[in-house]
Amino acid sequence: MMTVEKVWLQHYPKEIPHSIEYEERCLQDYLKQAATTYPNNVALHFLGKEMTYSEVYEQAKRFANQLKTLGVEKGDRVAIMLANSPQSIISYYGALMLGAIVVQTNPLYVERELSHQLIDSGAKVIICLDLVFPRVEKVRSKTDLTHVIVTSIKDYLPFPKNLLYPFVQKKNTGIKVDIVYDEKTIAFKSFLQKGDSSEVQVELNPSTDLALLQYTGGTTGPAKGVMLTHRNLVVNTTQCIHWTYKTKPGQEKMLAALPFFHVYGMTVIMNLAIMSGFTTVILPKFETKDVLKTIDKQKITLFPGAPTMYVALINDPNINDYDLSSIVACLSGAAALPLEVQQTFEKLSGGKLVEGYGLTETSPVAIANPIWGNRKSSSVGIPWPDTEATVISAETGETAEIGEVGEIAIRGPQVMKGYWNRPEETEKVFKDDWFLTGDMGYMDEDGYFYIVDRKKDMIIAGGFNIYPREIEEVLYEHEAIQETAVIGVPDEYRGETVKAFIVLKEGRKLSEKELEEFCRKHLAAFKVPRLFEFRDELPKTLVGKILRRVLVEEEKQKREKQKSSNE
Repeated sequence: MMTVEKVWLQHYPKEIPHSIEYEERCLQDYLKQAATTYPNNVALHFLGKEMTYSEVYEQAKRFANQLKTLGVEKGDRVAIMLANSPQSIISYYGALMLGAIVVQTNPLYVERELSHQLIDSGAKVIICLDLVFPRVEKVRSKTDLTHVIVTSIKDYLPFPKNLLYPFVQKKNTGIKVDIVYDEKTIAFKSFLQKGDSSEVQVELNPSTDLALLQYTGGTTGPAKGVMLTHRNLVVNTTQCIHWTYKTKPGQEKMLAALPFFHVYGMTVIMNLAIMSGFTTVILPKFETKDVLKTIDKQKITLFPGAPTMYVALINDPNINDYDLSSIVACLSGAAALPLEVQQTFEKLSGGKLVEGYGLTETSPVAIANPIWGNRKSSSVGIPWPDTEATVISAETGETAEIGEVGEIAIRGPQVMKGYWNRPEETEKVFKDDWFLTGDMGYMDEDGYFYIVDRKKDMIIAGGFNIYPREIEEVLYEHEAIQETAVIGVPDEYRGETVKAFIVLKEGRKLSEKELEEFCRKHLAAFKVPRLFEFRDELPKTLVGKILRRVLVEEEKQKREKQKSSNE
């Protein structure tokens, strides 16, 4: 058993407790609490449409009761494939009220990714946008889905936007979806209106009953469902409340530009706002101009985001036309936050922007810099209350020395229960009760942690986790490709971008454009390689295993050479 000296506690601001007494409650209870405490407060603002906490709570209850009529019971999986919208929150909390387990699904997924997630989770019902319905329909017969509930952005738009939206959607996307509704394919709006608004009575144990299956890929093999209990999520949200101790319950305005289908946006925006009675100002997707306009007009005070968002904002040529001074705090995650970006954004807004660290398996936040306290540049910060972190030496398998690089391990009440139906995979990532993150880093003498590399080959581009093997498997399906290897290369905007090395079969020809088009048919847009390099051969071991690390090193040397020649 490893013992850890919590040297970081000396750097806690006096307002943050070292340990917290967590309520033994389920996540959906906090929506009821907010509706009781702040019934007339605006819970959601969505493109001009506002809903109070009492309205959101009533609709979530209606949704829960309607799911019950479809045969959904405690423990059943309910998939949600929605952009940020009132429907995504109503569906999420409504499913939890029934004791169902939510499966958050990225609307960008193509059929291959979607079918794996639905089959693996055994989801009975999916709530999806009309724009993605054709994809759901294509995989439906392979899954356990009994019902598909379809909604549209226009369902929660105010008049006359709701009437104009279909025309705008067709103009912007070129897509007009015609859906034939029946007993198995249901329109969200009418489905909800028929619902009973009485409370659903289900016995749940917060510590053992799952609230969420959040899929995360491995560097090898298919994506795994991370099992997060109600307690995991309640704990992490409560920790976040204490970390942002200057915020005022029932008074803040939270900007939801991060997607709720990502565990970071789900916890640090959706769940935090509801637990605190904040107003959530929802944007369906991140657009620089829309975000700047929203911060200015709505007087946003909290804006959790990813580094790419802050990069885009500070580089907008019209940023000085907007007033960002309402911002109090921003917590950045999902990728490294450049110091220059942090300093520039703080200067423009007057608010605090700090970096944090975590994984899907930690609900997700485990470590962060104090917002109003001692922060260190290049560091991801210090462990949150009741959270321990350590660095495991690759040489000894024990606690590493100060400053020694090793694998970061986390222990705390927000750490997952395990991987869905994968006991062997679960066993691999735990050492006693320590979760092995797979990230390499070190701790300094003050207990601040630094990430230096990833133990495996995962790529993080624009906040999305991308796994090389998955892209390679798609590329290998192309009849002209003999060998391929995929790596992440540094990118000033996205953090990293995907580069694919290709060896063609003898006598075959293939252009970068053809390759990109092929990838777009089989991969979500954020996974499509941005760079291609054709080679005669790839570096290999004696037994024929392709050496990705050699390619990474070659790219590094190439960039250093270019940099020195430009100086």
